[in-house]
Order: sequence, then structure tokens, then C-alpha cells
Amino acid sequence: MSAPSKLQVTPTAIHDVLIIEPKVFGDERGWFTESFNAQDFALATGLDVEFVQDNHSFSRQWTLRGLHYQLQQTQGKLVRVVAGSVFDVAVDIRQTSPTYGQWVGVELSAQNHKQLWIPPGLAHGFLVLSETAEFLYKTTDYYHPQSEACLAWNDSTLGIDWPLPKDTGPNMNAKDAAGLLWDAAPKF
Repeated sequence: MSAPSKLQVTPTAIHDVLIIEPKVFGDERGWFTESFNAQDFALATGLDVEFVQDNHSFSRQWTLRGLHYQLQQTQGKLVRVVAGSVFDVAVDIRQTSPTYGQWVGVELSAQNHKQLWIPPGLAHGFLVLSETAEFLYKTTDYYHPQSEACLAWNDSTLGIDWPLPKDTGPNMNAKDAAGLLWDAAPKF
């Protein structure tokens, strides 16, 4: 008899973008969870991936990072939040995919412990909902700045429903603010 899975895996509207929920064990002292276990991840998802880089960012409320992707050394990402909360978005830019041009958004927070698996070939970004947030992600390939591209966060073709308050614009760097519109952005 095999041990029960330590992970709950929920597919999204983009079938290979997965919400991963690790078991959290808690009592009056606090809680414990395995944030990543390669064996459990492979068993629960059916994916055999090797992560080569971990990234950690800190951002203030209404900061929007993305929608980023790399044309070479494409990265699969396992993302999570360890402080605060974000609205995390993945956009399918794989032309042969049945969900090409579609997006999914999930709230990730330190409280819900949810993680999101984003396979290679998708653009990724997030909006900070809390006063501040710390965002961690594992990648399946190394950062390759020469092939990085950015899709416009507000492209009307995609129609991403970012949960920004009315009359509030996102805080962005120049690179992200100059993201390419859907029709001009390179795809896979």
C-alpha cells in the first residue's frame, strides 16, 4: 500500500498549468509543510522535471511583474508566495496548444500555501495584492536575458482581469511597461 500523497493537484483551464497544494501540518505551536519534494512532485503530477535555479523577489502593493518568458532556454516554473499575497497569471503562447491565447489566474498567498506549476512555453506575471509580498520560484532552466520577451500585461486581445482597484494603475518597471502587444509578441 502506497503512502497517501502529500500534494493535492488541481488542473486549471490550461490543462498543464497545475495548482499544487502541499499538506500543512499544524497545531497550537504553528505549522509545518514540505515546500518541495522531487519524488512527491513527480508522483502527484506525473512530471519529471529538474529545477536548476531558485529566485526570490520582494515587491510592494500593486507592483505588477511580467508577463515574462524566454524564447531560448525556456523555463518551467514552480511559483509560490511566502509572505503576503499575489494574483499570479500564466498565458499560453504555444501556437499548437488547444489553449493558445488563453490565460489563467490564481491567488497565491502565504496563508493558502498554494503553488502554481507553469510549464515551458507560457508567459508569466503577477500582481501584488497585499501591502508587500515575497515571491519564490524554481525554474527548469537558467535565466537567459538575451532571449527574454515581455507580453503587455493589459493587451485587450488577452483581456486579463487583473484585480486592480478602480483608478489604480500598476507599479511597473520600464521593461514591463513596454511589453509587446499580442499580435507583435513572438510565440512558440
